[in-house]
Amino acid sequence: MQKRMGEAVARVARKVNDTVENKTDSLDLANCKLMTFPVGIYKAMRSVTEGIHRISLANNELKSITSRFVTTFSQLTELNLAGNYLHRLPEEITSLLHLRAINLSRNRFRRFPEPLATVPALESIDLEENEIAEVPTDKLASMASLRSLNLRANPVGPEVRLLVRPLVPFDLLLSPEEPIPKI
Repeated sequence: MQKRMGEAVARVARKVNDTVENKTDSLDLANCKLMTFPVGIYKAMRSVTEGIHRISLANNELKSITSRFVTTFSQLTELNLAGNYLHRLPEEITSLLHLRAINLSRNRFRRFPEPLATVPALESIDLEENEIAEVPTDKLASMASLRSLNLRANPVGPEVRLLVRPLVPFDLLLSPEEPIPKI
C-alpha cells in the first residue's frame, strides 16, 4: 500500500515538474487517486500559476475543491473535474472570469451548481451522470455566453424539458424521457 502511495506521489510530482519546467499552459492530474488537491503543488507551481489555462483532475477521489485552488488558478479557461465525488463548488468559482468550459460529469451533484450561472465567459457545462433534479432555468436563460449544457443521465424535472429555443440560446442535452409503462 505504501509503495502504491509513493508511486502516486511521484507521478503527481513528475506531472507538476513537467508543467513548471516546460512552462505549458495545462496541468493534467487525471487518474492520480487524489483525495484532495495537494497543498505542495501551490508552492511548486507558484512561478507558473498565471500561465495555467487548463487543468484536469478527472477520475480522482476529490470530495471538494477549495477556494484557494480557484483563486490560485485564476486564469483557467478549462476545468475538468469529471469522475470525482463532488457535490458542490466554492462560491469563488465566480471569480474565474476566463472559464469557458467545465466538466463536472460523473460526480454527486444533487443541485445545479448555481455559482456557475454568474461565470461570464462560460460556454460549456457538462453535468452528465449526476443526481440533479432541479435546474435554475431563469438563471440559465440569462447566461449570455452559454452554448451547451449537458444534463444527460440526471433525474431532471419536466420543467427543464420545456426549455427550448428561442427561450434559451444554448444546446440543452437531456436523456430521452422514459416511456410511460402501459398497464
